[in-house]
Amino acid sequence: MTGLLMIWLLVLSIQLIFILFVFSRTAFYRQPTPANVHVDPGISIVVCARNELANLMELLPLLNAQNYPNFEVLVMDDRSTDGTQFFLENGIRDLHYVRFIRINKEHEHVTSKKYALTIALKKVRYETVLLTDADCRPASSNWIANMVSPLTNPGKDIVLGFSPYEHRPGFLNLLIRSETLFTAVQYFSLALAGRPYMGVGRNLAYRTQVFFANRGFYSHINVVGGDDDLFMNEVATGRNTAVCLDPATFTWSKPKETWTDWQLQKRRHLNVGKYYKAGHKLRLGLLTGSYVLSWLMALVVGLIVLAHQLQDRSFTTNEWLLLQAGTSVFTLRMLAFWAIVGRISYRLGHTIHWMIVPFIDLLLAVYYGLAGAKTLITKRKKHLHWR
Repeated sequence: MTGLLMIWLLVLSIQLIFILFVFSRTAFYRQPTPANVHVDPGISIVVCARNELANLMELLPLLNAQNYPNFEVLVMDDRSTDGTQFFLENGIRDLHYVRFIRINKEHEHVTSKKYALTIALKKVRYETVLLTDADCRPASSNWIANMVSPLTNPGKDIVLGFSPYEHRPGFLNLLIRSETLFTAVQYFSLALAGRPYMGVGRNLAYRTQVFFANRGFYSHINVVGGDDDLFMNEVATGRNTAVCLDPATFTWSKPKETWTDWQLQKRRHLNVGKYYKAGHKLRLGLLTGSYVLSWLMALVVGLIVLAHQLQDRSFTTNEWLLLQAGTSVFTLRMLAFWAIVGRISYRLGHTIHWMIVPFIDLLLAVYYGLAGAKTLITKRKKHLHWR
């Protein structure tokens, strides 16, 4: 019992370090004033789309109407068969900032999205690109201006933005929004701590020179996914990366509507994560592991206490002191998570209501625990099958 309680205290201490000294950076972050507000660098918005006709018809007028003096919108039509090509050839004549490139075939040894992006970055007119998806909608007409303003500060080549999912009824939507929020808490906070490790392609800006200096997606060219987070994992540093938490820069996305679609999406993300740098995997493993264990061990300790009460057994003095300390630190950890993540949620478009943060805290612990267990079981089955 003593050893268990000491491990619990260690796990809770790790959690408090992340919450109080890392996550708090996002909670209380103040967007710095651009070094030169009179500079408006040319921006190329890139949208890769396949069979997204309805979304493009809605999105492109919004992008064309952006309040920015010097930009273009480049649509990469990747073999669409739903009428997208006809629309782009005939329906965008009044959208003066929009142009498109048609991709007519797949290419071996490279995923279609990475091929489309590579072609786009070779064909853009400007040296800075701003990425989004066809099913996203910018929160304001100042999306470009505010999103790229951090690039006017010396040494900044990358800007990480936020793309929340739309609020819809149902438990799946709540889980999606909650997981998206906590992912943003992690990548924004670690970036602000000088350890950026990912970004999301639904709202991401960088200079093309960063792309070509890294030889594009060469190291993971045939990995499905990773055109955003894995690429950022390779090129983002504490010096060249900025974050943007301005609500005017959010790009609202349409969430998955079925469990199957969402699980496929998350499976792709998990598959990409194994290619992260070792240091990033260690930090994320420590964060997620301590998160799940803090709740799991709280449950185990609670069951042990209940068993002692039912059997009319008492604890030793050391056990009692450690139990009191663990309970106090666990309560502190819950309150700190509620306060810090609740404030971040408020800043990030009220992703979830602050009142339900404690429930989300437990929900995500269960989700990450089950996801981790499923991954281990899958690896074990593959290993046994190989043997």
